[in-house]
Amino acid sequence: MKNLLRALLCFIATGSLVMADENPSKNAAKQAGSSRYISEAPLPKGWPEPGPYKQVARKSYPAYRAAFTPNQSANSGFRRLFSHIKSKGIPMTAPVEMTMQEGNNEEMQMEEMAFLYQSTQVGETGKDGEEVVVRDVPAQETLSYAWQGLRSKSSIARARKALDEALAAQGLKASGYRLLGYNSPFILPWRQTHELQALLR
Repeated sequence: MKNLLRALLCFIATGSLVMADENPSKNAAKQAGSSRYISEAPLPKGWPEPGPYKQVARKSYPAYRAAFTPNQSANSGFRRLFSHIKSKGIPMTAPVEMTMQEGNNEEMQMEEMAFLYQSTQVGETGKDGEEVVVRDVPAQETLSYAWQGLRSKSSIARARKALDEALAAQGLKASGYRLLGYNSPFILPWRQTHELQALLR
């Protein structure tokens, strides 16, 4: 667990939320094999595993508890949440949740970051200082697009395009978007799992 926490800290500290594309054709070749989720930490109670990969799927999530902090920077947000769970004795789970919003040039940017608790029976809701708040999130229906590889601007845009096309085809509207990051830098970049989700109204 200590190794996982150190790795997850490195996950944020070594770069920004969105990585630049590095040799996309090479990465595409590495992703050509079968996708398989690599678990490094337990999921919250009742959460489905990520996937299916490279396709839109409708998924149901139970109510959950999480600690949220505003995104002043990815580094500071991660450190703030890590300090919170450490001081409260809350075990680390996967994924790390990032609430997304439209940014400049229609690129998605992180608004909040959250660490998920194991269940709504763990810890307490409320503020922890000025910049962390623990709150319960109700059960949600989503359209989800998962992939393995870089969490780059182009991969997020590709996932968003697939979700928006599915929303339009099904006559649905999204109340928001979230990005879920499941792996640390200990996992090779082309094996890391990410999932962009449209939250359904």
